[in-house]
Amino acid sequence: MASLFVIQGRDQGRRVDLQRPVVSLGREGSNTIQLHDSEVSRNHAEVRNQDDAYVLVDLQSSNGTFVNSETISEHVLQSGDRVQIGRTLMIFTHAEDSSAVDLAEDVDIVGKDRAAQGSRIVKSISHQEGSQLLHGAEGTSVDESESPWLARARSNLQIMYRTALAVSHTLDIDQLLQRILELIFEWVETDRGCIMLVDQESEELLPKVSRFGSHVRDKHRERMEISRTILDYVMEHKEGVLTSDASEDQRWDPAASIVKMGVREAICVPMQGRYGIVGVIYIDTYTAPGRSIQRAPNKFSGEHLKLMVAIAHQAALAIEDTSYYSAMVQSERLAAMGQTIATLSHHVKNILQGIRGGSYLIDAGLNTNDQEVVRKGWSIVEKNQEKISNLVMDMLSFSKEREPDLGPAALNEVVADVIELMQTRADEAGVDLAWEPASDLPELLFDAEMMHRAILNVVTNAIDACEKAESGRVLVLTEYSLEHATAKVCVADNGEGISDKDINKIFSVFESRKGNRGTGLGLPVSKKILREHGGDILVTSQLGVGSCFSLEMPAIVPEPGIPSDTLTDFEL
Repeated sequence: MASLFVIQGRDQGRRVDLQRPVVSLGREGSNTIQLHDSEVSRNHAEVRNQDDAYVLVDLQSSNGTFVNSETISEHVLQSGDRVQIGRTLMIFTHAEDSSAVDLAEDVDIVGKDRAAQGSRIVKSISHQEGSQLLHGAEGTSVDESESPWLARARSNLQIMYRTALAVSHTLDIDQLLQRILELIFEWVETDRGCIMLVDQESEELLPKVSRFGSHVRDKHRERMEISRTILDYVMEHKEGVLTSDASEDQRWDPAASIVKMGVREAICVPMQGRYGIVGVIYIDTYTAPGRSIQRAPNKFSGEHLKLMVAIAHQAALAIEDTSYYSAMVQSERLAAMGQTIATLSHHVKNILQGIRGGSYLIDAGLNTNDQEVVRKGWSIVEKNQEKISNLVMDMLSFSKEREPDLGPAALNEVVADVIELMQTRADEAGVDLAWEPASDLPELLFDAEMMHRAILNVVTNAIDACEKAESGRVLVLTEYSLEHATAKVCVADNGEGISDKDINKIFSVFESRKGNRGTGLGLPVSKKILREHGGDILVTSQLGVGSCFSLEMPAIVPEPGIPSDTLTDFEL
């Protein structure tokens, strides 16, 4: 489905599907897409679906509508178009083309048993070896006999290669910018350097990292003053500049700040990304006030300027990718939060309706002095109290990372308590609940309360799966393997079973096949508890035949002398 995804602005991370024939954008709440941007008009623009084409129409807005940095009144959107409204930047993505070729039919990955004809590895090369092509092996220099042009080309490739590595190895903007400055100071003799980024709210350049050359005296490193003249020129013209002598450069007014500051040479380049300028990189040579200026060969050249432009572009792409990644993460978090709230609200609503119904019966029974009606109403309230208690405990268990509170306990006693709790539910559902404890199972070290919850969730699901079976039966048994040092709780049922396409989804959060009765938290919580114990849950199932869940964990026998706590009670 076609969508607009906000990558810059106060609504960053928001994705809107363009399902309707007309989708309106603006600052007012009546719009399909309300943008919290003071520079957006109340009714700014519309996206109209016309014969599977999406047309962006400006509604005579105050500040205009832009697509790919060009102002438009009406524009047919293409996938990847950048839509700018006020300070809000969005990416348009078209629905996937249904006629796209399925490459799975044309490409076959050949296994080891059937190697491709004539295919064999003749040479391999590591990442480190590949880099030597650009800058020579460690401790060696480039062949001095090669031409100056080739030497410069290799040097430039080396710089770009190392810049690409720096860009690809971090998602931390500050670390990335600091590394870029370090590389620049390695290949050009400069006194000072600074990288500034554009603030999305104020659109002002803000310094992020700075660096001084090792030859700059400490007393001149207190504060770096960067010429507003240069910054304004670069941002306005969107091009890098090189000045070799500010006092003689015709581009600068004699009263300009660059002439008065002692700057002899400077390079300033825009960090131009896919969607605009994200900042600038600035380096210069500096003569402190009061010091005499001696004529010396220029340190900066046109080649330096070209490389600086290329490096700034790579850095800008990395910054945009990181911002896009952050927006995607935020979008996923918002989507997950919305799904969680919607799912839990639905279950809580059903539970409250049950409690309300039970309360009504209790009230009616008290008014008529009918104890049977009161008991029936209280039974309904009690069942729903148990549901909401289980829901809250599952939420806490799943959301909280915790180490199991290991202690000596009897696994058979834990399972027996679960069987006792679930016997009434099994009887009401007409399910035969059988229990076969292992006679050789010793006392083990595990978190009895957590394991009780894990087993309870699986047994509850097994009983629910057998409700529609003619002779529903759930068998719970324990096994102990001294050879493999493992303990198992197996829960087998002859219920409806699980299809192959669903069996990999059952441990996903909020995936439930119970309809309104299931929360989709039980099995994920059980799996989490088993994995926290160093174990896991294995499932085998056949649709229409039944399922078997094996809860397996390491069998850790407590050392002699550790007091044994008798397991008698569990809070649900």
